[in-house]
Amino acid sequence: MLAFSAFAIGLLFGGGLLLAGMANPAKVRGFLDLAGNWDPSLALVMAGAIAVAFVGFKFAKRMPSSLLHALMQLPGKRQIDKRLLVGSLAFGTGWGLAGFCPGPAFVALGGGSMKALIFTLAMLAGFAIHWGIERK
Repeated sequence: MLAFSAFAIGLLFGGGLLLAGMANPAKVRGFLDLAGNWDPSLALVMAGAIAVAFVGFKFAKRMPSSLLHALMQLPGKRQIDKRLLVGSLAFGTGWGLAGFCPGPAFVALGGGSMKALIFTLAMLAGFAIHWGIERK
């Protein structure tokens, strides 16, 4: 049941990303281009995602396990530190340059996008570098 639920939620998430235009790098760059021809439509997508996540986290904090009885793993750290700032900067830079973040990149990869493949390989290399640094 857990695997089926994960698959169904993944399909719903991927469909939402496609519908919102998040898997289209030109749409993302249009949103990030504040000095040019700015496209504010993704701000509504983000506001909706934040609202859904806010409600979800409020419920999750009160539950000992997930609806499918999986272990709840909520973030414990609340302070802003160097690691958070550097990670946010790396994420934002990659998103701005490539027009992809991880979820939409996987959706576009499924559609055969070569740009998404290059982004995904670079992202995996970044994960490996991070893992190597953290192991020391």
